Amino acid sequence: MANDNIYVHFHPDEHRFVDQATEWIGRAEQHAVKLTDFLDPRQAFILNSLANAHPDVHVRFEGGHEGAERRRAIVAPDYRVLEDEDAGIRVIAVSSPDDSLAELDHGDYMGAILGLGMKRDKIGDIYPRPDGCHIVVAAESADYLSLQLSQVHRVHVRTEILTAERLQPTETRLEEQQLSVASLRLDGIASDVYRLSRAKVLVPIKAGRCKVNWKQEEDPSKPLKEGDVVSMKGFGRFTLLEVEGLSKKGRHRIRIGKYV
Repeated sequence: MANDNIYVHFHPDEHRFVDQATEWIGRAEQHAVKLTDFLDPRQAFILNSLANAHPDVHVRFEGGHEGAERRRAIVAPDYRVLEDEDAGIRVIAVSSPDDSLAELDHGDYMGAILGLGMKRDKIGDIYPRPDGCHIVVAAESADYLSLQLSQVHRVHVRTEILTAERLQPTETRLEEQQLSVASLRLDGIASDVYRLSRAKVLVPIKAGRCKVNWKQEEDPSKPLKEGDVVSMKGFGRFTLLEVEGLSKKGRHRIRIGKYV
């Protein structure tokens, strides 16, 4: 299938990744094996969708544990046993001699990592805990990150490289809120969650800084449904947990979970 026909199924900003994924699949058909960087769930969906159209190619995703959000992919010819392939994943265990790590969150660790010049594509999920943090990282970047990461926010830290089998994932924490909204439109719900006026929330949406289920969404009127995950650059992300029904005044009662 020609790429210009494939493109109609994807957002224009996704076309570059579609090209990459198509190239990986094409190489697998020529008996090559590709280990990708970490993919978000939308990228994994695109790669898997394209690979499913090629019966002589298969894909394995690995992010350190079964519930991982960001995962590397191994794209290979169908005769390769992918369970025997090394997914190239290590874990950076972050610790500190005092109790100050309890104050740090996901954003603090991510800011420190990116501040070292690390590419986001080399980092998987990050699991902060009160006594430290486990950071999933590409094996080829583990030594650099372990050597360079000495401070997170204002806290001095020490690191250790672990195998993926020693990963201790933490459960995602959601701060639940109950809201009453006029409609299930993206802009209406996002304005309440982020406590922005409707006019102000339109700016990042129309600027392409909002994603619904990891797919860029520029239509503020898009209706949300239960299970949708919304992220807005600079404001965090939330999931629509439940649409509970209509109030006597015809407003939608919803329950959302904001990632903390």
